[in-house]
Amino acid sequence: MTTSPAQPPSDPLGADRPPTLELQDVHVVHRLRSGSVLHPDTIRAVDGVSVSVRRGEVLGVVGESGSGKSTLARVMTGLQPVTSGSVLFDGTPMRGGRSARKALGRTVSVVFQDPSTALNPRLSVRETLLDPLRVHGIGSERERLARVKDLLHLVGLPQSVIAVLPRQLSGGQRQRVAIARALALEPQIIVADEPTSALDVSVRAQVLNLLTDLKRELGLGLVFISHDISTVRFISDSIIVMNHGRVVERGTAAEVFTEAQDEYTRTLLAAAPALL
Repeated sequence: MTTSPAQPPSDPLGADRPPTLELQDVHVVHRLRSGSVLHPDTIRAVDGVSVSVRRGEVLGVVGESGSGKSTLARVMTGLQPVTSGSVLFDGTPMRGGRSARKALGRTVSVVFQDPSTALNPRLSVRETLLDPLRVHGIGSERERLARVKDLLHLVGLPQSVIAVLPRQLSGGQRQRVAIARALALEPQIIVADEPTSALDVSVRAQVLNLLTDLKRELGLGLVFISHDISTVRFISDSIIVMNHGRVVERGTAAEVFTEAQDEYTRTLLAAAPALL
């Protein structure tokens, strides 16, 4: 008697589906003020990058200042148009227009480097978290307030912070508010651009643990961008290393750390601090 081979279990996060976010041979070329009309000077901020992210995965993007990683983050969040190449969401090319950008805002959220500048200093925590819900017309005001309270619990903040202003919070608390705001619309992907670089070492570890827990609990896809390859290793499933707008290394976190092929990657590893 013959038996049929066992079928692999289905992935509840949809591993068999197209990536939630995919970049195909993306180029971003900026024109500089120098040069002439006929012979302009340009800089390739992103040069032929292809990468994909699925829900439940953490992609680490590492490189020095000027490597193109922040431009890549803006491309992923729809804030930076591409010169050539394609950006796809669930296998569908991203399109322009207000409705498309609004839909993208519910799929991909962003957490910026410095919460003290990313948060409006005149808005209380309540208003900061209510704002995206109001813009997208989600729920009644009572339902929105309930969602705000849920978000505070989700990121580990007490309900007592709901009426305070950003300046009354610590740096770590402000970043937790920024993460809560990014979660408000229940996105599939969060792009975190240097989210821990402005924090103390101990607080940095807490925020990294929070992001890891949220990824696991909510099935989020996470793009974690940093100049610190040790921090990227701590949180990432896979890593790409960027230099001068190009991806010079890619692989799992273990592969990049133990089998780095590019000299630039080996330089970053040699300079990496032992602590997060």
